[in-house]
Amino acid sequence: MTQIPPQGVATVGTATAATAMAAPPPMPAAAARVPTFAVVAGDTEEACAGRAAIEAAYATVPPETAEVIVALGGDGLMLETLHRFMDRDVPIYGMNCGTVGFLMNEFRVEGLDQRLADAVPATIYPLLMRAYTVDGTEHRALAINEVSLLRETRQTAKLRILVDDIERQPMLIADGALVSTPAGSTAYNLSAHGPILPLRAGVLALTPISAFRPRRWRGALLADTATITFEILEPMKRPVSAVADYTEVRDVRRVDVARDPARELTLLFDRGHSLEERILREQFEP
Repeated sequence: MTQIPPQGVATVGTATAATAMAAPPPMPAAAARVPTFAVVAGDTEEACAGRAAIEAAYATVPPETAEVIVALGGDGLMLETLHRFMDRDVPIYGMNCGTVGFLMNEFRVEGLDQRLADAVPATIYPLLMRAYTVDGTEHRALAINEVSLLRETRQTAKLRILVDDIERQPMLIADGALVSTPAGSTAYNLSAHGPILPLRAGVLALTPISAFRPRRWRGALLADTATITFEILEPMKRPVSAVADYTEVRDVRRVDVARDPARELTLLFDRGHSLEERILREQFEP
């Protein structure tokens, strides 16, 4: 007896129509577009040689029109490059030709175009420092790593600290204090025994530098929406300077520090070696 297939199902030989009409294999994903890029380098022999090798292997463009800036050097050169191109809103991809290179990728000429196409972005938010000197002058500067206050002489600094206009530390006697971003928390902040901050934690580190009084105060974690104010006590007798990354203002009497809401900076990292992963890994280093 011939079997009648169920209603709605046809047969093709021994296969059903559903099998015969199987979906075609998926199309391969399109390769990511390689961005145009420019190369900037530090003044070391290694960085200059790296720049020459890259420019010989690839068609680079001027920094003013590039979609990505490739920076060759160490972390200092990366900070300089971020400041230099801050108003262009262009991503920076660093390759280490320096000493530490925490913010840098591995230097390698081969495959650079594809590495740029596949790179993972990390967004960082700089701090705005407003420093007022004893003569009444206001100075403004941006910091990607930290804003630090440092004594200028053998005399310790005396600082009053307010957070959002509320006094939190009536008198810190120390070599100074700093406010660090997450991106900068593994730099000077860590050397001053401050905490390492996850990149997306939404906090800033307030860290004393060689505190004498109060002895047990180790600093604070603050929301990245907070405004931190330092008032210098006895500014003439105990002069203090304020430093935003590498911009120094001497003889300050008051310093306000807050995240700059109008600025977002983008770093690019190789997949599997993101800035967030590096910050996490740093917390488990011996």
